[in-house]
Amino acid sequence: MNEVIIGGKAIGPGHPCYVIAEAGSNHNRDWNIALKLIDAAVAAGADAVKWQTYSAESMYSKKAPNFEHLKENTWDLIKRIEMPREWHADLARECGDRGVHFLSTPFDLEAVEQLDKVGVPAFKIASFEITHLPLLKACAQTGKPIILSTGMANLADIELALETIEAAGGREVVLLHCAIGYPPKFADINLRAMDTMRQAFAVPVGYSDHTMGLVADVAAVARGACVIEKHYTLSRAMEGPDHPFALEPDELRAMIEAVRQTEEALGSSVKRHTASEEEFHRGARRSLVAACAIAKGTKIEERMLAVKRPGWGIHPRHIPLVVGREARVDIEADDILTWEMV
Repeated sequence: MNEVIIGGKAIGPGHPCYVIAEAGSNHNRDWNIALKLIDAAVAAGADAVKWQTYSAESMYSKKAPNFEHLKENTWDLIKRIEMPREWHADLARECGDRGVHFLSTPFDLEAVEQLDKVGVPAFKIASFEITHLPLLKACAQTGKPIILSTGMANLADIELALETIEAAGGREVVLLHCAIGYPPKFADINLRAMDTMRQAFAVPVGYSDHTMGLVADVAAVARGACVIEKHYTLSRAMEGPDHPFALEPDELRAMIEAVRQTEEALGSSVKRHTASEEEFHRGARRSLVAACAIAKGTKIEERMLAVKRPGWGIHPRHIPLVVGREARVDIEADDILTWEMV
């Protein structure tokens, strides 16, 4: 499985999980809010802050039906929350100054060109756009890595998308498993699908999460997710469609901390005692101890032996070898037996 490099960071098995803080449209078209969102992501320890670049005109037909979970006309809503595209360069600079990557999901071909011009290190494609083959082709032709969300997609959808990307020159792809729902039911998340995608396409796989907590993210990392993407906001009480299911800053920080702790806890596949366990390994395991005083020259019987802590004496598995031997020295009751004593 090939690793993918985004902004100098390697993504793939054996590397730290790449955490994308999804600001999306939660800037509410307010530049000061956008800056605070960047600061919150940096404080939480995210690797990247991601926005969304779209326009109502290029995304929806005015005749498209409204979504049930939205409380207003879809076209009007999208128009109201569009990110000003003149922000791109300034957002990229602000992110760079704070040490995080600037990403934004393009939803039209003009957005691809604009984001490429300001130097995004990768293109993140939304689940809804996996069938927008001209968009995939345009992103691939830039030569930059692509992070492709796969919510609602089956393997045939993913295969067609990857074929389109490869044919256009794309060589570095990360697939993100995703359950579409705001938030989704845990029963619909199906994290085992990451295993299927990894086996089927031999690319790094991650998880784009819309749940309210951190359980799914921790489980995904434990299952090998190389990327985690999570929506966040300054406050769920703010007005806008994506605020209610997003994490607040303290929650984002807790989620990323849980991801890092999970990575640390996974460790290696080697089963052994660790350096921090050494004192307990020697002091709290058991070994053979004299159950009574044993005079020098006495033939040792099993009744004269006890199995007690600590563990630096003769291992209990050697009881058959000790029984029948003579004591070389006088042994006091509760002495820890060593081979030099018998």
